Amino acid sequence: MSVIKRVSVCDLILSPESFSAGDKILLSGKVYTARDAAHKKLIELLNKGEKNPIELQNAAIYYAGPTEARPPMPSGSMGPTTSSRMDPFAPTLMEYGVKVMIGKGERSEEVRQAIIKHKGLYLLAVGGAGAIAAKCVESLKVIAFPELGAESIKEITLRDFPLFVGIDSFGNKI
Repeated sequence: MSVIKRVSVCDLILSPESFSAGDKILLSGKVYTARDAAHKKLIELLNKGEKNPIELQNAAIYYAGPTEARPPMPSGSMGPTTSSRMDPFAPTLMEYGVKVMIGKGERSEEVRQAIIKHKGLYLLAVGGAGAIAAKCVESLKVIAFPELGAESIKEITLRDFPLFVGIDSFGNKI
């Protein structure tokens, strides 16, 4: 039986080489949620040289659009979105400092090369388990693009969110 590592977002950012494709982790810390509509807006702002609404340096982005919360939970269902939809944006966001991406499914070779170049990580969340994932959310607040509804950018704080390392910082895949 393989070991499950309890890690923080800081652990991933400071020591990405400590994680290997296939590692099972329980992630805690601050993560942003963003899907394709938010990614498009972020890239548009970067292209215009305008201020970004989130700090991209050393950011972790979860490709998810949480549903409305049912009290006392801070979040509704929060399953991962298919990551390949963010592939056109990921290398640019990594150039600006994004280190960790969380989603489901395969990534393009261009994204894999960006992960190697920027010493990042791609983590896999279990699809179809959004209600269970929501139980790992300690706090949630909308911080950008509220007009996008569920696809707005949110800052979430996770505790023991179960993930797999899908692509490690050396480019190895699960």
